[in-house]
Amino acid sequence: MKQIVVLHLNQPEETETIHFMGQSLTIRHLNCANDLDRARELIAQYDGQVDAIALHGMPAQLELGPARRAHEQGAALTAVAQQTPVLDGRIIRAGLERWAVTLADRDQPGIFSRKQVLMTPGLNHNGLARALERHGCTLRYADPFIFFNLPKVPGIGFRQTRDQAAPLTLDRLKDVPYHELYPQAEHQSPTPNNQAPFDWADIIAGDMATIRHFAPETLKRKVIVVENAREEDLADLRARGVDLVVTLMPTLDETADLGRWSAATVEAVLTALRPNPDAPLDEDTFLDLMADLEWMPTIRVLQPENGDINRFAFVIHPLSVKFIHQHRAFRWTRFLPDSLVETVAAYMYPMPISRITGGQSPTTGQRIEGHLFSLAATPRQMMRRGERFTYDRLQKAAQMAERKGARIMGLGAFTSVVGDAGITVAHEADIAITSGNSLTVAATLEAAKQAVINMGATDLTKGKVMIIGATGSIGAVCSRLLAQAIYDVVLVSIEPERLIDLKRTIQEETPGATVAIATRPDDLIGECDLIVTATSAFGQRIVDITKCKPGAVICDVARPPDISPEEAALRPDVLVIESGEVLIPGDIDFGYDIGLPPKTAYACLAETALLAMDGRFEDYTLGRNISVDRVKEIYRLFKKHQFQIADLRSFDEVVTEEQYAEKRRLAAELKADPARFAQFQAETGAKLAQIPVQAKGVKSSGSGAGRLAALAAGVAGVGLLLWRKWRG
Repeated sequence: MKQIVVLHLNQPEETETIHFMGQSLTIRHLNCANDLDRARELIAQYDGQVDAIALHGMPAQLELGPARRAHEQGAALTAVAQQTPVLDGRIIRAGLERWAVTLADRDQPGIFSRKQVLMTPGLNHNGLARALERHGCTLRYADPFIFFNLPKVPGIGFRQTRDQAAPLTLDRLKDVPYHELYPQAEHQSPTPNNQAPFDWADIIAGDMATIRHFAPETLKRKVIVVENAREEDLADLRARGVDLVVTLMPTLDETADLGRWSAATVEAVLTALRPNPDAPLDEDTFLDLMADLEWMPTIRVLQPENGDINRFAFVIHPLSVKFIHQHRAFRWTRFLPDSLVETVAAYMYPMPISRITGGQSPTTGQRIEGHLFSLAATPRQMMRRGERFTYDRLQKAAQMAERKGARIMGLGAFTSVVGDAGITVAHEADIAITSGNSLTVAATLEAAKQAVINMGATDLTKGKVMIIGATGSIGAVCSRLLAQAIYDVVLVSIEPERLIDLKRTIQEETPGATVAIATRPDDLIGECDLIVTATSAFGQRIVDITKCKPGAVICDVARPPDISPEEAALRPDVLVIESGEVLIPGDIDFGYDIGLPPKTAYACLAETALLAMDGRFEDYTLGRNISVDRVKEIYRLFKKHQFQIADLRSFDEVVTEEQYAEKRRLAAELKADPARFAQFQAETGAKLAQIPVQAKGVKSSGSGAGRLAALAAGVAGVGLLLWRKWRG
């Protein structure tokens, strides 16, 4: 049986037999008690008696960035043996670290993506550092305060000069005793000023003993990435609140479930078991051996309540400048001109708003967690700037979401219609993107169905429906699906050529359907029982509500809405509802007032949460051609995970049974007396003429440009103030 000896600076002695690569092997762990003379004696004693000797925590060479220096004591140790190879893990460590990071990411996609990493230390972990950087991580190094007792970890400046500083660092470390390079975990540093760098980091990577020695008592929600670990290490980290530990070296025993062997030990085992004992001990030889290994790095969840959670992100934005004023960090902006605040805020990068918790599927038990981000641009500001302006901010949001562990991001409100409706964002992002419009369509149709029934309809197939904005991404698929259910549809759009194409598509898909097309709704709206409005228009009147038939239902899908409360108030017999909002299962908490009742989400947000709950981390609803099949599929997932349509709302208020009854009563009276209805229409038409023409809360006047020009001189100064508030 093959045998190896592992020399430790300070670790209890033991002997173990492992089964690895189809062979049995004995490992003797010997304690040098921090005495290098003792280490030399043991190397001389076992030289020629065992197949390999490993030096745990006693490297012969130090590496940091491109710099390398021989450690004089370690180099002397490796020269003691004349027959048996003496190894310190240097040859295989970098390769196994890179490979392990790749394997771990395949097992848990996104585990390392764009994280903030504190290398503790970076010394002799170049492979790990490079692998993490390839995943978009931002690295900082704890080496200065570990080795030189400098206060706090240097920031970005040290990272930028690491390669230049590394030679000087190694020149100072090459003579340092090993017990100072590798402190014992049991003796934690009392240094309180090291909390900040650990708070900054998402991932703490390096050596377990060093991390335990220098890290503070609180490491809540951190991920630890180390070469190897013992069960007592995990117990300590669990008590500090660490979520996850990844050990990078292979387990050397098929019965083990934790990578507790160092790179030096693994290197010695591979040396002892190599098929050709005369093969040179270089990287090529070990690469061949490593290629034959079938293994995975150990990923151990320490806080079960935080494990097995699928994460998503969602982007919102202020619908108008008043939303900026209402934010607690920006209340002071109320004292500035609205046009100035709105213009400057548009240039801000996304900011995290809240963490969404508590979502869980009753069917599968899968838990979800979301992160809510907000752009600062209003729809008006997005429309005034090029598409690239919004794309850049959405890409930044996607990167921030990825760092939070999200694997899919939803585009809320106007961000889902800017430019090519998510296609460019999805192409450039490293996580999946969805506009949420498939579930928006499904929820809209379900809400419209409930609304029409609540208004007294008994046979939905005999009604007539109008879709305004029919050639848009949501409008087109709504039109096709409504035609399959109602058979009599009116398509309204300002794009005549696309109307013709849509009409032909519906007639092919639903033979027998009656399809009328128009560029304005006014002449046909009085015949329709249901009107769905899904436009992106600003500064114009989308619907003349006074022309609606008694008891009509208007489902306003647009965000911001196309119809104002003042317009709706003119026709108390007409029901104006928002597109269907959704109840997400579980004890959902958005952590932020999104403008809806508790546990209620807009359908676009709910689609993102639903895809995460089902593990569908893929670009789902993108572009302006929403697939009917996708709408039907998302509705099946909606039913599978027991999502529900929330109570119908009209201008942020739930419609009560009493309100339905009153609207039905008024509608019946108007239908029964055509003369009274004609007079009522004339009166409400006159009142409507007094209400400013607008849509999305934006009036048709274009005078804002002149005011903006007059205020341009103050933009830079206020922008700086906003930026500091925003980032602070």
